[in-house]
Amino acid sequence: MIQIERNDYMNTLIGLRDKNLIKVLTGVRRSGKSTIMQMFRDYLIANNVGENQIIFMNFETLENHKWLNDFEGLYYHIINQFDLSKPCYVFLDEVQQIKEFERLIDGLYVKPNIDVYVTGSNAFLLSSELGTLLTGRYISIHILPFSFREFLMTQADVSRTDLLFARYIESGGMPGIFELPENSVKDYTQNVIQNIIQKDVLARNNWRNEDHFYKTTAFLFDAIGSIISPKKITNTLKTNNKLSLSHNTVENFINALVEAFLFYKVKRFDLRGKGLLMTQEKYYTVDLGLKKHFLGDKINLDLGHNLENIVYLELLRRGNQINIGKADNTEIDFVVRKSNGEQEYIQVAWTTKEQSTFDREIRPFELIKDFNRRILLTTDVEPVTIYKGIQKINVIDWLLKEE
Repeated sequence: MIQIERNDYMNTLIGLRDKNLIKVLTGVRRSGKSTIMQMFRDYLIANNVGENQIIFMNFETLENHKWLNDFEGLYYHIINQFDLSKPCYVFLDEVQQIKEFERLIDGLYVKPNIDVYVTGSNAFLLSSELGTLLTGRYISIHILPFSFREFLMTQADVSRTDLLFARYIESGGMPGIFELPENSVKDYTQNVIQNIIQKDVLARNNWRNEDHFYKTTAFLFDAIGSIISPKKITNTLKTNNKLSLSHNTVENFINALVEAFLFYKVKRFDLRGKGLLMTQEKYYTVDLGLKKHFLGDKINLDLGHNLENIVYLELLRRGNQINIGKADNTEIDFVVRKSNGEQEYIQVAWTTKEQSTFDREIRPFELIKDFNRRILLTTDVEPVTIYKGIQKINVIDWLLKEE
């Protein structure tokens, strides 16, 4: 079994150890949340925390189903196992399965010497009463599938990063696929999708028309990196698939996909008016391997938007605030606000070897009147070049650079 040390997440958890905050790990199913918590548990044991001072419970396993409707019984089951004169650590995996889980977490949090860690595969975890009940008392850590840097750690030979990058774009980075023979990956991905849609979307929202939801999901995958709206999806599905769906239904479908962390919505920012626009967002998926499940080989016809998707996820990993930029009638792929307050602009193109393509990609940069950093990311293999203050960087170099 391949064990990749996910150092960024581990260092975050180590830094938060014993701090008076509930640590909430969120992210799409199978992105590695449980594994990261297990790694941190192993770290605690290796650093002289007794195993009897640690409880780890996964609420999707059959043996823990008896607690799903008995948060009070579960609370006493946990605290009665501890010596509360010593630091104690509680790990609750997929805690949203428990009825009134908010009260359980709150009860454990206020108990002296208990450090609480929870995971959840749906934004409901923080949009529910937990967010209100524990305002200012929790920190959210968002877990994504493997980055390209982590993907390379799964490979025996990394001498040709260009070929491996092509494979990464197609396969994605869901950690589970790297433990399987190649002929099992398709079935695994199908199982992941089925779990997300059945457990985190359809069952949670009590929706029964699975076919309509699947077709809307497939449309969103096909439209990654394009400006869309529920109205556009509704009209397209009606024309191409003879489906009659209301705008509200499609909007509810999209919101559920975002809540399940299968997609991320990116709003547009008017660089002239200095404000967010309320319409025409873009969507990116959490993993391109899931896109391949819906679209098959058609995924290879959209290399530019696939590359955008990978850049978006990396920007997210690095803790940035991300918007699409509007400059007059042109568009900046990403307006990036860093955690230190710095802002930069990023354009993404598969290649700009043709002069006309290069001119088209840099034109939006030339319309921006401030002096923030401007970056053009491509797969072109050449040294970093600077043109009118715009840095052209190879995307693989950018992905592998520590930040």
